[in-house]
Parts: sequence; C-alpha cells; structure tokens
Amino acid sequence: MFDVPLMKKNGSLFAGIALLLGAFAGNARAEEMSLQQAVEIALQNNAELQAFRDEKGLREAGRIRAGLLPNPSLEVSLESGALTGNSGENAFSVGVSQEFLLAGKREKRVALAQKELEVYRWQLTDRERLLRLDAKSRFYQVLLAVRKLKLTEGAIELNRHLYQVAKERLAAGDIPELELNLVQVELARSEGARSAALEGLLASRAELSLLLGGKEVEPALPTGSLEAGGAVKQAQAELLRLAQERRPDLMALRAEAEKGSAELSLAKAEGIPNLTAGLGLKRDTTAVEVAGLEGKDTSYTVGLTLSMPIPLFDKNQPGLRESSARRDSAGNRLAAAASRVEREVAAAYASLSNAEQVLSLYFRNIMPQMEENLKLTREAYQLGEVPVLTVFEEQKKYLEVNQGYLDALYQRQLALFKLEAAAAVELTGGVQ
Repeated sequence: MFDVPLMKKNGSLFAGIALLLGAFAGNARAEEMSLQQAVEIALQNNAELQAFRDEKGLREAGRIRAGLLPNPSLEVSLESGALTGNSGENAFSVGVSQEFLLAGKREKRVALAQKELEVYRWQLTDRERLLRLDAKSRFYQVLLAVRKLKLTEGAIELNRHLYQVAKERLAAGDIPELELNLVQVELARSEGARSAALEGLLASRAELSLLLGGKEVEPALPTGSLEAGGAVKQAQAELLRLAQERRPDLMALRAEAEKGSAELSLAKAEGIPNLTAGLGLKRDTTAVEVAGLEGKDTSYTVGLTLSMPIPLFDKNQPGLRESSARRDSAGNRLAAAASRVEREVAAAYASLSNAEQVLSLYFRNIMPQMEENLKLTREAYQLGEVPVLTVFEEQKKYLEVNQGYLDALYQRQLALFKLEAAAAVELTGGVQ
C-alpha cells in the first residue's frame, strides 16, 4: 500500500532522483547537500551579498579620510622692478601655512565615520539574515518538489495495479473493454503528472542553485525531510524580547540614529571657522645711488600671519537643519521598525501555531481515514461492488489530500524559518 505521510525510506528515492538529475546535468551522480551546507554556501557565494560586502572598502576609506589633517600650503612670491625701470629692486618671499581644525572637528568626523561603518556592518548582517531565510525556503521547496514527485510515482503504481485488476476482470467478462481503456487513460494521465512534477523539481532546484552562487553547486541535491523540526520552546514574549535586542535591522537603525546625533554635533562644530597660521621669510633688495654710484641694500624679514573667516553670514545653518532632520527621521524610523518587528514576531508565531494544528489534523484524522477509504474502495472494485469511476474519484481525493499534507509540512517549515528570521535567532540554538 502506498503510504505518503509515513514514508521512512527516502534513501532510495533520493538516490534515484540524484541519478536522474545528474543525467540532466551531465553528471553520473549528484552529490547530497544538507540545509546547513546550503546556508553556508549561500552566505559565501551569493553574488548580491558579495557585492554589498565589497562596499566595506568605501566606508573604511571614509573613516581614513575623516582622520586626516589638512595639508599645509607652500607660498612662493617673486617681485621685480625691471618692468618699471627699477631693475635693481626685487623681492623674494617663501612661506608655509597650515589650517588648524577648531572645535574638535577632526574627532567629530572620525566619530561620524565610525558610525557610518557600524550602520553598514549591521546592514550587512541583516542581509545575511534575509538570505538565510531565502536559502532555507528554497531548500525546502526542492524537498517539497521531491516528495510531490514521489507522490506522482505512487499514483502511477496505484493505476498500474488497478489496470491489472481491470484486465483480470475483463478476461473474466465482468467489465466491458471501455472500462479497461478508461483505466489505461488514467494511467497515462498519472505518468504525465509525474513529468510535470519532475519539471517542477528541476525548476525549484535551478532557483536554489542560482541563489547559492551558480554552476559550482549545480551537482548538489538537497537532502533531508519535510517532517524535520522540533517544537518551539520559547514563548512569544521571549522571542519578541530577543528580536528587539538582536534584530540587525533594528541595530542598524539605532546606529543610524546615533549617527544623526554625531552629524548634528559635527554641523555645530562646522559653524566655527578654522584658524590658518602662516610662517614666511621675505628678502627685499633695493637700489641706492650715492655720489653717482649705485649700491644695493638687502634686508630679510620673518613674518607670522593668522587668518580666520568671520562667521557673519554663514554659520552652517543649512548643515544644522539637514543633520537635525536626518536625526529626527532616523528616530522615527527606529520607532516604526520596532513596532513592525513586534507585528512580524506575533504573525510568525501565530502562523507556526496554525500550521502545527493543520498538520495535527491531517495526521490524526484526515490521512488515516483517506487511506482506509481508498483501501476499501479498491477492494470493492476488485469484487465488482463499485464502478471504476468511484475508484478514480477516491484516488483523486487521496492524492489531493496527500498533496495538501505535503503543502502543510512545507508551510510548517516555512513558518518556522520566518519566526527564526523575525526573532533573529536559530530556534535550535544560536544567533543569526
């Protein structure tokens, strides 16, 4: 008897599908891949995540730039009286000037750059969290497709057995030939459903392969069970507390709010002008005529200059308003995100609880009854007590219920993964 919900021998199924998929990919055998391996491969090879990781250099360059001092300026000047008829008179000066940042601007810029780098790191962690959810979901989509393919193979076995019974009854003169033809058509339909299920499996596997990084993981075939996953021991309030403390998107918004305060502090400092100090050496040569004789007199002077803009019109008012607006915006987005996280945890927790109730209903009530109904109907047909159309209808109900059961298994796993992502924890232990 074909038993979908209680299938324990998945090894031969995966081996057969592995060989089949390996043939499609041009390989003799497809390797198996666990859920943990799939997540690790995704985190290492995903192209979008890797591109975002490469942006770390931009933030680090900004931090280095913020800590640099202004470069000194070299000033050289040469004056000559040759064009005005005083060729004996000239002057030469050389000086160095340096701008000094006041009001702690350098320290404030470094602090702001550090906050930008912190925001980036939390954003990267949040992308990894979402990628884990996506990888787990697509991994179990492949497992679901494998089980549905197995279900279509079971339907073929049911129809083959029914075809043999119909042939025997036709030979005994119990049924017309038309009834045997109907069974043969039903067998062909079940074989067509298997082809469609195989196409779905290949499509879901290709999507997983793309998420994991491409062709280098093409031979791998996910292995595992849809029934995997234990009960969640943490209460909803505990998961909400963990989410508020550990969700990387919330941490990124908190860092962004702190970044807004750092920007405002820097904007206030930018309203204070910087001091520029210069040190110069000047040589003056003048021509002196005494008793018809021309002589030259050379003098050297050393000068110190200080300059500072007068903040009469520009006190960095636009920068103050801009940084203040960004700080307030970050605070509002943080408050909204905290409420959203609370709703996500509550919704995921409720979804998981509902999925477990649906599974319990399938396992305890629906599946045993459907199996018994199918068994009795097939026996009744073999004894000539019901028409073949009744068997078709009962098999259809049986397969639809099994498909619903498989979908419920997948929805239960998906709800578990969404709850893990919402709370930013691995419910089997660990932090995302």
